[in-house]
Amino acid sequence: MNESMLGIINATSEFASLKELTRHRSLAALPFGGRYRLIDFMLSNMVNSDIHSVAIFTGHENRSLMDHLGSGKQWDLDRKRDGLFVFTPNSQCENEDFGSFRHFSKNIDYFLRSKQEYVVITMSHIVAAINFKQILMRHIEMEADITEVRHEGRSLQTYILKKDLLMSLFKQYKDEGDYSIIDVVKEKRHSLHIHPYEYTGYVAIINSTESYYKNSLDILKPEVWKQLFLLSEPIYTKIKDEPPTRYAKGARVSNSMVANGSIIEGEVDNSIVFRAVKIGKGSVIRNSIIMQKTQVGENCILDGVILDKDVKIEDGTVLTGSVQEMPRVVEKGTVQGALMNS
Repeated sequence: MNESMLGIINATSEFASLKELTRHRSLAALPFGGRYRLIDFMLSNMVNSDIHSVAIFTGHENRSLMDHLGSGKQWDLDRKRDGLFVFTPNSQCENEDFGSFRHFSKNIDYFLRSKQEYVVITMSHIVAAINFKQILMRHIEMEADITEVRHEGRSLQTYILKKDLLMSLFKQYKDEGDYSIIDVVKEKRHSLHIHPYEYTGYVAIINSTESYYKNSLDILKPEVWKQLFLLSEPIYTKIKDEPPTRYAKGARVSNSMVANGSIIEGEVDNSIVFRAVKIGKGSVIRNSIIMQKTQVGENCILDGVILDKDVKIEDGTVLTGSVQEMPRVVEKGTVQGALMNS
């Protein structure tokens, strides 16, 4: 059973409430957890489930995602047989076609050439540590046509089915009026045996700025960390060689995650700091997410904020957001100064 599944990741989802964070990247490439991208979680789940052929269907905003994925080497998917396949839409493809049966049918050769019997279809914005081998065993045991993975009764838009069934569905999508596997599950519950599989581990669905902020800080909790980052099933990502983080005399860090390559001279509490970030003397960072290569000057106060990549915060700047409701987002590459916020 080790090589009996194909993996398909739909990396086409977009949400208007995440626009500030996805203006320059796809949602699948959104940084998460100090050193990862969202797609790393489902991609790693597939690799840890002995899936050696993975197809990723993207939208038009895919440059950062393509750069992150590369040849698939970090996930051991740079193979002569099978491996990582990325299918981008052509210029005529409409947004509603992304990740649909029409998108699949235009790349039917991938399915025809594959030898695997079953297919796992999932989304790129789900953060969880799911072993698909266990779900496949249940799928076969229940003699299901489609197994739908759920969490607390909510569909994770993650499915297992036979490859031949999937191909028959997207070959006739125009006649049937079902444009995606989600449509099929909704419309054909009476004609197909659709088995619900309840996943009981930790799950985060990133579909808004609020959910991104809350679930990012949730991984600072030991009970969440232990469910998500398993020693036996690691989360893989693109490797970047950076020196260890340097903590200056007087720096203070509590209940935070700080990635390598950073320089911490101030105070960090209940926050996530990505790679190569500098936090100046006298600055206080609380309940915040600071992405790669951001520079925070001296004597700043940041509370309840998300700083995207390459942001510069000038000395003496105070930025606050609502920890309970909506964090304040500073977009990629912008400069914030004390006079701008006075």
